[in-house]
Amino acid sequence: MPPAIDPAATAWLLVSTALVLLMTPALAFFYGGLVRSRSVLNTMMMSIASLGVVGLTWALAGYSVAFAPGSALAGGPAFLGLSGVGLEAHGVIPHLLFFAYQATFAIITAALISGAVVERLRFSAYLLFLPLWTLVVYAPVAHWVWGGGWLASLGALDFAGGTVVHINAAVAALVAATLLKPRQDYGRQALLPHNVPFVLLGAGLLWFGWFGFNGGSALAADGLASLAFVNTLLAPAATLTTWMLLDLARTGRPTAVGAGTGIVVGLVAVTPAAGFVSPLSAICLGALAAAPSYFAIQWRSRTRLDDSLDVVAAHGLGGVVGALLTGVFAEKAWGGAAGLLDGNPKQLLVQAVAVLATVAWSGGASYGLFKLVDKLVGLRVEPRAEGLGLDRPLHAEEAYATDAGAILVLEEPVAAQAMGEPTTHPAAP
Repeated sequence: MPPAIDPAATAWLLVSTALVLLMTPALAFFYGGLVRSRSVLNTMMMSIASLGVVGLTWALAGYSVAFAPGSALAGGPAFLGLSGVGLEAHGVIPHLLFFAYQATFAIITAALISGAVVERLRFSAYLLFLPLWTLVVYAPVAHWVWGGGWLASLGALDFAGGTVVHINAAVAALVAATLLKPRQDYGRQALLPHNVPFVLLGAGLLWFGWFGFNGGSALAADGLASLAFVNTLLAPAATLTTWMLLDLARTGRPTAVGAGTGIVVGLVAVTPAAGFVSPLSAICLGALAAAPSYFAIQWRSRTRLDDSLDVVAAHGLGGVVGALLTGVFAEKAWGGAAGLLDGNPKQLLVQAVAVLATVAWSGGASYGLFKLVDKLVGLRVEPRAEGLGLDRPLHAEEAYATDAGAILVLEEPVAAQAMGEPTTHPAAP
């Protein structure tokens, strides 16, 4: 007898899928607020573009690589073009819904990388990189952990994406920032956020969507979903509080950007652990996750690594800390898996293997893909376009209308020349 579809679980996963999809526009606001006004549209468009490009890539091939029956390293061709993906049960939800839920994960994971390359990456290069990275890097790692691959067989714990999503994206971001090198004025002038309310709005919407990210990963409307939901409330609360205390101790002035960043770090850290640890452990995990990312951001600002929006410190280091602490705090009484404090020290070693494997694969494969894209279309915009900001040269738009129409008319030929385009333009009104 085929398994029955549970209406309650289906309803919860429908809501969770919508919540996770909302996280990508939320990321656009979070990232957009952190850059200068002249490149805010380009920055936000990199998140929005992922909705389309990665969504289609996942439907045509990515889902099959991640979740179709295959080897320990990758899925086979059974689900290409959504063949065989219909209304039949996948667990207690329709298979088609499971595909859609996983699609939202793939979309935001690829979008996360953009935070390390803002204000200098060609948009055409980014559009080419997105589907390649989804197929070559993201989908195989998702198969290793969630699709019955070798890390799943090893017993690695990753409830909602510490390795698959955050470490995976952050390593690619580190590679991208290293290859692209710093922005022209990096280290010579303060590159300040142009809209801090956008940052807080984005952080708040990310937290809201994350309840579907973690709670929905139970794939049911049950106690496990409730545990993940509560832990998604408590861990970021602990990280946020600790972050503000660190700001107070270091400068005497807690910042709004710091608060938004602290929320994101807490969400990242609890993601692999959400369905495996108790609420009290989630609070401890969130508090412990704050310091490594906080001080990594302070250190990075004194280096030549222009990871523009601190993807590595927030998502990479937060993901590593969360993945390892999952191996410490996991309890059989809560999520069915035991960690170090519950008498299973081997779990911490397994978690470390999962982290290292993700770092190695994402680092090597992402480097190869970026070099390929650089050969095909070039990675970095021309210096003059970078100096103008990327909104007008790459998108022929600006985020904030200006009354100085004559100035814009004079700028358009400069931007066009920087992009190798004709310098004629309509007469000014």
